[in-house]
Amino acid sequence: MSDSDRPEPPRRGTPSPADPDAGGRWWEQSRPDNPSAPGPDHGLTIGQAFRRAMLGLALIGTAAVIAIAIFIGYCAYTLPLSKPPAPDAPQAATLFATENGQTLAARGVYHGDPLNAEQLPKDLVNAVVAIEDRRFYEHGAIDPRGIFRAALRDLVGGGAVEGGSTITQQLARVAYLSQERSIRRKVQELMLAFWLESRLSKKEILARYLNSVYFGAGAYGADAAAKRYFGKPASQLNLAQSVMLAGLIRAPSQLAPNHNPDAAKKRAELVIQAMVDAGSIDQRRAAELRLQPTALAVPPEAEPGENYFIDTADAEVKRVVGAVPLDLTVATTLDVKLQQAAEHTIEKWLDGEGARRHVGQAALVAMAPDGAILAMVGGRDYKASQFNRVTQAHRQPGSLFKVIVYLAALNNGYTPDSVLVDQPVQIGDWEPKNYENRYRGPVNLRTAFADSINTISAQLVQAIGVDKVIALAKSVGVQSQLDPVPSIALGTDPVTLIEMARVVDAIAIDSKSVEPYLVRKVAGPNGQPLYTRPDTAREPPPWDRTGLMRLLEAVVQEGTGKAAQLPGRRAAGKTGTTQEYRDAWFVGFTTDIVVGVWVGNDDNSPTDGVAGGDIPAKIWRDFVTDAERILAAPKSQPAAAPPVAATSARPPETAPDSASGSGQPEKPTADAAETVSGVPKVVDTGTLVINGTTVHLSGVQGEAGDLARNLARYIRRRRVSCTPVSPDTDQYRCLLGDFDLAEAVLLNGGGHAAANAPDRLHNAEQNAQAAHRGLWRHAD
Repeated sequence: MSDSDRPEPPRRGTPSPADPDAGGRWWEQSRPDNPSAPGPDHGLTIGQAFRRAMLGLALIGTAAVIAIAIFIGYCAYTLPLSKPPAPDAPQAATLFATENGQTLAARGVYHGDPLNAEQLPKDLVNAVVAIEDRRFYEHGAIDPRGIFRAALRDLVGGGAVEGGSTITQQLARVAYLSQERSIRRKVQELMLAFWLESRLSKKEILARYLNSVYFGAGAYGADAAAKRYFGKPASQLNLAQSVMLAGLIRAPSQLAPNHNPDAAKKRAELVIQAMVDAGSIDQRRAAELRLQPTALAVPPEAEPGENYFIDTADAEVKRVVGAVPLDLTVATTLDVKLQQAAEHTIEKWLDGEGARRHVGQAALVAMAPDGAILAMVGGRDYKASQFNRVTQAHRQPGSLFKVIVYLAALNNGYTPDSVLVDQPVQIGDWEPKNYENRYRGPVNLRTAFADSINTISAQLVQAIGVDKVIALAKSVGVQSQLDPVPSIALGTDPVTLIEMARVVDAIAIDSKSVEPYLVRKVAGPNGQPLYTRPDTAREPPPWDRTGLMRLLEAVVQEGTGKAAQLPGRRAAGKTGTTQEYRDAWFVGFTTDIVVGVWVGNDDNSPTDGVAGGDIPAKIWRDFVTDAERILAAPKSQPAAAPPVAATSARPPETAPDSASGSGQPEKPTADAAETVSGVPKVVDTGTLVINGTTVHLSGVQGEAGDLARNLARYIRRRRVSCTPVSPDTDQYRCLLGDFDLAEAVLLNGGGHAAANAPDRLHNAEQNAQAAHRGLWRHAD
């Protein structure tokens, strides 16, 4: 057979059709244990594929390492090492107080003196290290053991239960980095921690940390916090105060004792236990600390209603002294009792008749004759709206503006007995109408003003001239834009309540103008005077006050403001009502006080027929009745507000760091069977804590929650005097002024009368049930 006739031999790996076992041999050639044989569909051996996969993984790993190196380099390159470890120019703090020294509120950022590394307060350092980083002196920049422990607890707890950051890491975070939550910030935090540990001693790290960390209530740094909460530098803190400050670092806004004393106390107990575990104190000292109250140098945060006043006073401070980089103390004009009376009156009328007649908002301002603002209610709820309706709301005054129109008339030869004709009037395209859409014919100005006749006011403006009316308005304190149109006679241009109160105050004291003010004095951090309100001489006005008083008194005696009458007391004022009853006003005065009231709705919707002689005049009457009584009472002159207990435990009888500094208990204990008095902390509506003594109102089963908060608002920084009902008891009868506090609680549905309570308390409870107050609001 020739070579050309021979069958072509099969190729390697290809079965021969003539060989029945070729398929098997092919499988043997290509199975995994024959690495030199390729598979049927692949051009690579298994070894080649493996080597290629390893090469790919190596390339990916190298790329990842390079990317990580680049990222770390970027983090290192962008480290903010040039940033100082403390705020550059902290905003000054301002402490607002009444004229007699009772603290009202604090605004701004407190900053104290930097702590020196060699003079760190030992108690504060021990407390901070115990609760924040117990192994601080043993580890470096990071604490692996702490990180593992925190991770384990977080895993068991199912969330972020414990943090593992060291104090050095925390210093890096608060002093150099932003609050951004990112991997980059965490990497930079670690880099900065190692950098700080390499160049600073442990004491220096602690000093910088305590100078930088936030303690709540606007206080940055330990010295600022000590001054903010306790009125002393950090070097003078006692152990109990140091414990409280150390506890604030973890969550300062939530734990700040000026607004959450209970949470601050619970956190302080954790710090005490941490110090025991760290060996800083023994169990005996811990027990003493748990019983020792920590008195604050300032009361809790300002009541929400007072914040309208504080906001306005803060703006006035900036106007009279500028933006000075100093902590300031401001003596204001606020009368706390008048403020409370104003808020109570507004709340009563808005929740009662106001709610039924679609009145959503109200504002009130009370001024002394010289312009000192004694009380200011800028709205029904400061938390819901900080918009001040006394100073910021521009609303149409309606007939209240006729005060200025008639002032101008008296300046131009008219008298209260001058007669004009009440009849249809047309001035250009404008045809003013009277309220009742009828005309009386000839009337004198006294009657026209008392009954607020619109056509007479329009005729006066036409006769006098719009320009003269506007000029007079500006001279007596109206700063809002006034358009030179005839309808100004009926108060169509929006003004503010404070402007109209200024106008009426000028009439009340017979002065050309009055400047309202809220700030009497401003002092620097060491008491140095920076500003004192100057005495202003009364400037004789260009009008006849006698004639003007006849007009204003007629409004209250027989006109549209009869609801403002005070029994046996002269009063004068003017009502104002706008179209569709969108705004209702009453501004009036007695010899002691000038008060302006506005009611309406923020969305300018109509009320249900509320005129100025209706709810505003009634609010004015009720408030002025209370104000006259308050102003007539003897004035106390305390040097400062009494301390406010930040804990509810009774102090040891010889606590060396009591508020008095005498080493004696501030008040007798309950066992002494003596009167306990002071500003209380409300635990529930039947339990008070007064200077560390727990007082139970005799005959009252107390309630917590909203009812307790309502009682705290009712008492609000006023002193309560409590006497034990018998020796060896914690049951007391407490008086708030002349009022029995237990009876007041039950009368307002704040609790239940105990089974053994006297009849007067059971009667008070029944009264609250019948009126559906408090607990009984939803009772059938």
